[in-house]
Amino acid sequence: MAFPVTVRACAALRDLALRSARLRGSFPAVQLTPRRWLNLQEYQSKKLMADHGVTVQRFFVADSADDALEAAQRLKAKEIVLKAQILAGGRGKGTFNSGLKGGVHLTKDPKTVEQLAKQMIGYNLSTKQTPKDGVKVKKVMVAEALNISRETYFAILMDRACNGPVMVGSPQGGVDIEEVAVTSPELIFKEEIDIFEGIQDHQALQMAKNLGFKGPLQQQAADQIKKLYNLFLKIDATQVEVNPFGETPEGQVNGAGLAMATCDIISLNGGKPANFLDLGGGVKEAQVYQAFKLLTADPKVEAILVNIFGGIVNCAIIANGITKACRELELKVPLVVRLEGTNVHEAQRILNESGLPITSARDLEDAAKKAVASVARK
Repeated sequence: MAFPVTVRACAALRDLALRSARLRGSFPAVQLTPRRWLNLQEYQSKKLMADHGVTVQRFFVADSADDALEAAQRLKAKEIVLKAQILAGGRGKGTFNSGLKGGVHLTKDPKTVEQLAKQMIGYNLSTKQTPKDGVKVKKVMVAEALNISRETYFAILMDRACNGPVMVGSPQGGVDIEEVAVTSPELIFKEEIDIFEGIQDHQALQMAKNLGFKGPLQQQAADQIKKLYNLFLKIDATQVEVNPFGETPEGQVNGAGLAMATCDIISLNGGKPANFLDLGGGVKEAQVYQAFKLLTADPKVEAILVNIFGGIVNCAIIANGITKACRELELKVPLVVRLEGTNVHEAQRILNESGLPITSARDLEDAAKKAVASVARK
């Protein structure tokens, strides 16, 4: 998955050019062309997605065979996927100048991860999209391998024809989407998004339906679609593409999500998650209260970290639920809250004016550090 990001020309540069033209008494035509300055590797894209509440599988990045082994052991996954990280497609069918064939490997043995990483890191990988001599691999991604029962395709991109963003989806994913467009055009669905109104609930649900999601999964898929659109806007992308936008046999969309990412970053900062609770996209104040009731009933919980990226959820609803729970349950353990997204300023006001001992965090990394530190001080 890649997120081409457009960096627009600076307004100050444009103003300087106009002032210079006025001094000369002329106004020459000045054309400012947007340029792409940033290309993201797969692990960077996945981190962006996780930070914005989009569900991805658990993963680590390693730049040595020893780090790859440690990552595989920490995942404690039934099966592990090891992927070479370069800016090129076709990695799975590529060849290393070490003699190893394939830049993507599946294994159930962490030791095999170490052996494979030794033949990847520091060697050139050649694919159909690289120069003849290939590209040197400096990092590998060690991730939990997920069983995908069904693969679909989803993307959001800027479309010149409609002067704005367009959703594109197909129930036939995991393959070359251009080929699907040629052989089965009826399986390609498009939906224009009003740039001023944003993506509407009915549009997200209709796309989820077009992708073949049914029952409760339809709402889950719609929630993910809205979070992807929020990401699209937040990072000023020209295209966000997920292929496959998958469904697991357990009935989830693309993995374990923000909750698992939160647990991982707590571990990275020296803490140990006692448990986690994912409230989902349709949460109300009462559900937040019940969540706190469940968490505080666990004697292993020494601190609580609330990590919300409200692409769909109104952050103020979460804030009201938190303050209600703190007061009525007489919360005795440290509470760290990171809020981002819809109505976040109102939510922060609610927390700040509550008079409750709630520690705010600016981002997920900051939240994890503060939560771990609050336990260490006890």
